[in-house]
Amino acid sequence: MPRSLQQEPAQSALNIRRYGPALGAEVFGVDLARGLDLPTYEQVRRALLEHQVLFFKNQTEIPPQTQIEIGRMFGELHMHPAAPQMAGYPEIFEIYVARDSKIANGEFWHSDVSCDEVPPLGTILQLHILPAVGGDTLFANMYATYQALSEPMKRMLAGLTALHESEHVYRERYSDRGVDDTGRQYPSATHPVVRTHPETGRKALYVNRTFTTRINELEAAESEALLGFLFDHCEGIDFQIRYRWERNDVAFWDNRCAMHRAIWDYWPERRKGRRVTIKGDRPA
Repeated sequence: MPRSLQQEPAQSALNIRRYGPALGAEVFGVDLARGLDLPTYEQVRRALLEHQVLFFKNQTEIPPQTQIEIGRMFGELHMHPAAPQMAGYPEIFEIYVARDSKIANGEFWHSDVSCDEVPPLGTILQLHILPAVGGDTLFANMYATYQALSEPMKRMLAGLTALHESEHVYRERYSDRGVDDTGRQYPSATHPVVRTHPETGRKALYVNRTFTTRINELEAAESEALLGFLFDHCEGIDFQIRYRWERNDVAFWDNRCAMHRAIWDYWPERRKGRRVTIKGDRPA
């Protein structure tokens, strides 16, 4: 049985501190390099549902297999449709930005791989190499963006679906890291503009500037205008936090109700880490 699934003695109760008014919490009192015992897993899951993104502090580097095992406690792991995989650990997506990189992962607001028919539940990322300054990540509360809309707007959005595409995002994106995607088909999917979280029952906006390309029920000009409004609304500063990383911090975010954006303001320095992503459910 994997170490992270063993019925080990429970670690001490977690110390969870709210990070900001909009969302997020810092978590102290667990060493993820040792995996998760079941009582601590349950605390983490409850905290994720409450805070939408968790930042685990005072960590050491998590062995790749242990990170995979932790992710599997929350569900089957998601395989990224485009990104290079870590040698020997195909479940791990290596985040790496250096002087010669053409792009940086997550430069624009998004929910991870929302273009999939069954997009991810959540993502667990640990960063091991950081620039001296910069490289922060922004997170936004999509429950709050929905609640801030007027009642007439909520009623209109309730019946709408949106197309999420990825060809324009992923084609040749990782060619500088040895990925030849000739002939590869990249996913697209239709999801409701407003989704209901399957565990909390709360409603959240589910569109983002990276993957969402049109609202299916509207004419092209209407779709462009409404998506432009929704993108700007969702990215409003009142719904955000900005997280400054420290070496070996771990972030675990809920893609069903939060967006994020990684800031590439540290060229030519490096930023490197590993992430696992957990499969979710079909948005409803």
